[in-house]
Amino acid sequence: CLLTGSSSTYFLQENPIKEKEEAYDSNEPEKPAGHQSNIYTPLKGNKTSFIIYFSCSFLNLLIGRSKFRDQPSLGKQSQPLAKNDGESQSGFHKSWTLLLVLLISVALLYVLWSGMPSLLDATLSNRDTQILQAFRARMKKLKNTYQSQDPNLWKRTHVFLEKHLNASHLHLEPAILLFTAGQEAEKALKCLSNEIADAFAFSQNATTIKINGADKAILDSDIVKLEVDNELSSGFREGKKVAVVHRFELLPAGSTLIFYKYCDHENAAFKDVALLLTVLLDEQSLRKSLTLPEVEEKVRDFLWAKFTSSDVPSSYNSMDTDKLSGLWSRISHLVLPVWPEKGLPVEGCT
Repeated sequence: CLLTGSSSTYFLQENPIKEKEEAYDSNEPEKPAGHQSNIYTPLKGNKTSFIIYFSCSFLNLLIGRSKFRDQPSLGKQSQPLAKNDGESQSGFHKSWTLLLVLLISVALLYVLWSGMPSLLDATLSNRDTQILQAFRARMKKLKNTYQSQDPNLWKRTHVFLEKHLNASHLHLEPAILLFTAGQEAEKALKCLSNEIADAFAFSQNATTIKINGADKAILDSDIVKLEVDNELSSGFREGKKVAVVHRFELLPAGSTLIFYKYCDHENAAFKDVALLLTVLLDEQSLRKSLTLPEVEEKVRDFLWAKFTSSDVPSSYNSMDTDKLSGLWSRISHLVLPVWPEKGLPVEGCT
């Protein structure tokens, strides 16, 4: 508000383009030059502008009223009466000044409060952009390194994990991927699954949980279940965002039921994480002509034979057909084949 004398000017910052559009859209006749709008006419602006406008109008109303009280009376007044009027006016000014300060403070607080969500959204948006850019850069590098892989592997993995990285999507369940390969692609299966998991973790400034089924193959099922549970739960609580379980098929059958807890569609213990499972098939080669549904069916039949063979006793801790059906429905969100790669190091992964 700019107050000069008895006149008042209101400065409300609005978009000039928007004002022109409102002027064109208005059906009211154009007012003659010099016409002054009534200060009580509702504003067609946002709430912030309205509050500032109201405060300014109220301020000018108070000043106008105080000036009216300051004008000398036409009749003669006695000296004591003039003194009482001065004290009354002083009290009046103090009261209205306090009220005015309160109104302006409320207006300023509203402006600051209404601006906070936009600032928070911008911060989240910038963080999302940085995470996605970091993930895309790592995946692009991997695609150039693992050039023998099916384009579907890159496309589907990219889309599946990017959706989970985007904070604007509500995380209702963890991202579960299952990679499989024939014996000839064992090295590529291990290296590629590690690399994709690390790319997912790196983009979020986190690390990867790595569990090797081969190390637990001869252990008691209950012990393995407890170990896997501890490794996953402690790692995710510490802020790790992804876990890789290599050679899932070598885990004791009953121990795999712990993945009900981590891969459930609705009640997973951690929903903002990803789990990558690998299954190495018995056959030497996995034909590239197989469709994705055929690959999924092949992995399912292989795990059925592994986990429900006749030498596995039927007990609470062991696997049966019903339990395996429930497990498979949770881990088979996306099943992708991995082909052999040339040029991978003899030891370790690139």
